Amino acid sequence: MEKIISYPISIIYYALFLSCLLVFHPIQWICLNVFGYQAHKKSVDYLNFCLARCTNLLGTRYVFKNKELIPENAPIIFVANHQSLYDIVAMIWYLRRFHAKFVSKKELGKGIPSVSYNLRHGGSVLIDRKDPKQAIPTIMGLGAYIEKHKRSAVIFPEGTRSKTGVPKKFSENGLKMLCKKAPSAYVVPITINNSWKMVKFGSFPMGLGNKLEFIIHEPLKVSEYSFEEIFTKTENAVTQSIKN
Repeated sequence: MEKIISYPISIIYYALFLSCLLVFHPIQWICLNVFGYQAHKKSVDYLNFCLARCTNLLGTRYVFKNKELIPENAPIIFVANHQSLYDIVAMIWYLRRFHAKFVSKKELGKGIPSVSYNLRHGGSVLIDRKDPKQAIPTIMGLGAYIEKHKRSAVIFPEGTRSKTGVPKKFSENGLKMLCKKAPSAYVVPITINNSWKMVKFGSFPMGLGNKLEFIIHEPLKVSEYSFEEIFTKTENAVTQSIKN
């Protein structure tokens, strides 16, 4: 029954979602090229605010727990499980004061209005997952960037989205590079729940009435732990709070 009801609602949702992408693409260009980074960042924040509000049409709600744990005025490495693109929409808006930059696959860097432009020009990095030689220095560059500007990086160490909510094995390489180049950073584990239910029927129709939960765990200061300890504590914190 949910799937049947969702068809007409999803058509309206996608029309609104696409409209936001198209409207904000030239806004981003103007903000960046005329007014600079801060204006562009604001345009991206409000793009994702609008995208999140579009999902309210589907009955989607967002809950962020323990945001007060995130350190201020320090580089942050957010490490989370990955279930759908709505993870990213929510994190950009609800964690906007931390200037989150993403490690994304290079295919997303072209062809998607607003999204591709922001990935190319907003401080995020694009990697070729088939070419580790390219990925390593690119991720290290992001680590140096957040260290210098006291901003944040978001990495999904599963490498790809989980379509059922069941976490995949974490890869350590990307996180290790970020920690190496941002020695004053804090690693902040985040558990994401129920995002996969947004696309449980595939890209169309959309899942209805979901509460997306983001659980922020105790930060780990990079300089106070070995990388092995950081990786183990982070993976355990994220995976042990996943609700299937």
